[in-house]
Amino acid sequence: MTRSALLVTALIILAGCEPSTDIAPQTEGFAAVEANSQRLPLPEYFDCLRENRGVVIAAHRGGPAPGYPENAIETMQYNFDRGVRVFEVDVAETRDGVLTLMHDDRLNRTTTGRGYISDISWEDLSGVLLVDNDGRRTDFSPPKLTDALIWARNTGAILELDRKKTTSFSNIAEAVYAANAEESVIMISYNDDEAAEIAAIDPELMMTASVRGGRDISALEARGVDSRRLIGWTGTERPYAAAWDRNAMNDVESAFGTLGRAGDRLDDIYMADGDGSEFQDLADDGLVMLATDRPLEAAEAMTSDDTAIAACGR
Repeated sequence: MTRSALLVTALIILAGCEPSTDIAPQTEGFAAVEANSQRLPLPEYFDCLRENRGVVIAAHRGGPAPGYPENAIETMQYNFDRGVRVFEVDVAETRDGVLTLMHDDRLNRTTTGRGYISDISWEDLSGVLLVDNDGRRTDFSPPKLTDALIWARNTGAILELDRKKTTSFSNIAEAVYAANAEESVIMISYNDDEAAEIAAIDPELMMTASVRGGRDISALEARGVDSRRLIGWTGTERPYAAAWDRNAMNDVESAFGTLGRAGDRLDDIYMADGDGSEFQDLADDGLVMLATDRPLEAAEAMTSDDTAIAACGR
């Protein structure tokens, strides 16, 4: 589907859709419009980070914490208030076609509900509550993607959208257009085919793709990816400063993840001594976006995230 067709569909969706959460700011006043207009477009924003040796911290699954469940707007606001600006979230689709934030195929782990997300209606899903990572029930419900997008647009946050198998990139793009949130999202791709699919839907959408230098960048460009809107994902196993340098030579910013299985992930290794100075080492070696399960501790251990906000906004 072309962007024009998606845009028509998006406008129809927007005309009949009201955000369902009280967390997302609802007033489209002059202050919100002015704030949006003063933010750098995403390609220029990430260039600014690279040129000023700033780092943005991307909170995995929105940055869950005690009392704050994963993939919740309330959780993202909690982290945003403490300086985190990028949030990786998971996008799934209910039986009746509503896009929501949910990582697992089943509701059992993260909500008070049971069963598969693809088998439940939005009406039923909106009646369950989210539980935090310790299994404690919260007062928060699974949000619509639309509400999360509006929240991001109004606050200046950036959402990394991780498509789950119950939905499609086209459906996600429709929601992004309907919320006027193109400058608030980064699409996640897991292989070159997915990157090409995103570019075919809209080459102006920012995306992450596996990139470790000029050859990878050229291969993606040959498939329609605009390298100006590309962030090079370099994995989670070990820091790869040489690849970050190669990407930077091609004006592409690099991302790396210290997230993973508790006890094995670099997050935990770096924080084992209570210091976390290794997080700042990543920035000093040229990293631009850090994906982490421990965003607030990483932020406390770094100065480059403060540099990012001071130099580039958001």
